[in-house]
Amino acid sequence: MESYHKMESSAVQTLRDLANKLRINSIVATNASKSGHPTSCASMAEIMSVLFFHTMRYKVSNPKDASNDRFILSKGHAAPILYAAWAEAGLFPVSELTNLRKIDSDLEGHPTPRLNFIDVGTGSLGQGISVACGMAYVGKYYDKSSYRTFCVLGDGESAEGSVWEALNFASFYKLDNLVVIFDINRLGQSGPAPLQHDMETYRQRLTSFGFNAIVVDGHDIEELAKAFHEASITKGKPTAILAKTFKGKGFPNIEDLEKWHGTPLNDKAVSVLEEINGQIRNKKLPVNIPKPIQDAPTINISNVKLSTPPAYKLGEKIATRLAYGTALAKVAANNNRVISLDADTKNSTFSDKIKVQFPERHIECFIAEQNMVGTAIGAACRDRTIAFVSTFATFFTRAFDQIRMGAISQSNVNFVGSHCGISIGEDGPSQMGLEDIALFRSIPGSTVFYPADAVATERSVELAANTKGICFIRTSRPATAVIYKNDESFQIGKAKVVKSSPSDQVLVIGAGVTLYEALNAAEELSKSGVSVRVLDPFTIKPLDAQTIISNARECGGKIITVEDHYPEGGLGEAVLSAVAEERDIAVKKLAVTDIPRSGPPTVLLDLFGISAKNIVAAVKKFA
Repeated sequence: MESYHKMESSAVQTLRDLANKLRINSIVATNASKSGHPTSCASMAEIMSVLFFHTMRYKVSNPKDASNDRFILSKGHAAPILYAAWAEAGLFPVSELTNLRKIDSDLEGHPTPRLNFIDVGTGSLGQGISVACGMAYVGKYYDKSSYRTFCVLGDGESAEGSVWEALNFASFYKLDNLVVIFDINRLGQSGPAPLQHDMETYRQRLTSFGFNAIVVDGHDIEELAKAFHEASITKGKPTAILAKTFKGKGFPNIEDLEKWHGTPLNDKAVSVLEEINGQIRNKKLPVNIPKPIQDAPTINISNVKLSTPPAYKLGEKIATRLAYGTALAKVAANNNRVISLDADTKNSTFSDKIKVQFPERHIECFIAEQNMVGTAIGAACRDRTIAFVSTFATFFTRAFDQIRMGAISQSNVNFVGSHCGISIGEDGPSQMGLEDIALFRSIPGSTVFYPADAVATERSVELAANTKGICFIRTSRPATAVIYKNDESFQIGKAKVVKSSPSDQVLVIGAGVTLYEALNAAEELSKSGVSVRVLDPFTIKPLDAQTIISNARECGGKIITVEDHYPEGGLGEAVLSAVAEERDIAVKKLAVTDIPRSGPPTVLLDLFGISAKNIVAAVKKFA
């Protein structure tokens, strides 16, 4: 085992001086913006100094080089000191720090990837460590590279359950290339954190989770450097550095006091800056940044295709969730960077099909959906993987915050929700995804697929693998008939008219299982001489407004939408938005309007008003 070599006193002093320069920069930046968190920056100044100017290996000229060490600031409110570290490293002028939080500056109040040295947006607390897990997993198991991942989080945010989900994940997968640094500065926003400075309890908790837990004085350069060295030679388990720090460290009459969270120093800044400046021995500091080991492989995740085209018979009944699993394995066969993450539902979502063929590319996240989403966001960073994340559609609701932060992070992650709607049957309302379309439609830049049959599902997976931003594919539990030919072409934002005639009186729009209810209703209505047109939107976002409007006009301006979803935010409201400025188009929505119950799927579709029988009744009232 490589032994630790004690640092020379001059090197220790340089890092101490750099820590104080970071404090000064944080004070100046937050005072210039008249807002921010200088005391939260001050507690982690020595941590940042040792990390950025002694421990981490990276290229300043290319912050997102594939071989660079990764750094995630989970306590995103301490953004000024992160910006200061990169400025002191030479990425941009220190003078730019005074533009913090200005409307024309990308130095925002919390980090976002508008900056070329930021991988993900942080600031919604408790999420950074999950992202770090995804990065470390890719580094260890896919890139098999030397780069390491470091994540700093605050003691207050460690109350979040997602933190402990991530710690469990990191330990289970033996992520020894991951170092989690807890900045234990005792104080939260409005009062003390639960454990304050009970360092032994922190140590016991992290040890019990399978970490190499090291308690240090977070303001001692030598202790920090030694701890990071120990982390680098620890094998088979991740390391947690538990740093005892003080909020506002080095700020006279402010250090370790409450009521200074998120407050610039204002008129106290002059005296505090004078005090800190007086402690700096060398005003012109040498910056020594270790170079990365260039061993991350070059990869290509563009132009991903199904390895073989869909191969179904018209009329054959296949659940779209099963077709998803088939397609996932196919795109994985085409590109070795396609990966799957699931939350112990792989035999229901059918993501287990990739595990059968490529077991190393399936990540079991167990029943911890928030961490699963965060891990996927981390795994997709720097375009290292194409991540597909699957579980029951309804369980994504508990990870909504992680998903929205994924959009802020400019992430390319594909979510697949099975068991949507009341059509799942006897499992009952807790398992029925009835809000998922609304959730994913609300995400900026998202794409929402709702394929009706197996052919459309396979093409949805192929399209999603090549689409930027957050994608959601909604799959169903019941087997539905194949209605499209295997060579049918699908495009994002292009609907399919699946039944039409010149005499159609109403346009009925269904998706997934309700498309079949619409087709059954159309057949029944034809017996009484009423002709309706049936449209499959394919994507709910973007919606093919032009096709909907033109077909609605050909059907007398009458539209009925029918969806296995609550009315708020679903297909019906998407259609209403599309035709809102059109004259003489009326829309009637059929949706699940009450909390459902257990029962056979066909009975539930009838009971909650979205079956063929209900569509027939609605058309007769409307036509």
